[in-house]
Amino acid sequence: MTDTTTVAHKTESIWGADVAAGVAQFLQPLVVNLTAMSVDGKQAHWHVRGPNFIGIHELLDVYVDHVREWADLVAERVVALGLPVDGRTGTVASSTTTPALNDGFQSIPDTIAQVVSQIDATLEVLHKGITDLEDIDVSSQDVLVEIERGLVKDRWFLFAHIAQD
Repeated sequence: MTDTTTVAHKTESIWGADVAAGVAQFLQPLVVNLTAMSVDGKQAHWHVRGPNFIGIHELLDVYVDHVREWADLVAERVVALGLPVDGRTGTVASSTTTPALNDGFQSIPDTIAQVVSQIDATLEVLHKGITDLEDIDVSSQDVLVEIERGLVKDRWFLFAHIAQD
């Protein structure tokens, strides 16, 4: 019979501290960027203006739902490996690598360009993690590959509204 008291208090990773720390170094920055993108995505959603407003307004809601889901997925992966994750607003504000959005009302092209810039900054973080996690933890790498596919698709859907060709 398993001693549930011991199991309940055990917090170290079954993969080992080195694997958990190796994974967290790539996933923590991603939690930060995705969290920042979810907040900024709502800011863009509230302040976008112009023709086809409703289409972009609603598309930004879908995008925000995606990045929130992905932030949760990544954060829970770190916690499942036995380490804490830091998604507090102060940490997100001071650590994100996403460019800041302009404040106030924005035109559709400006809004989309700013959101796409944030996506691009996060894709850089994702690509580094995908490459470097191959030798550390392929399950965590797979999580990042899943997010990369979805983020590229969201980028495409947004960018199509401002593409010139």
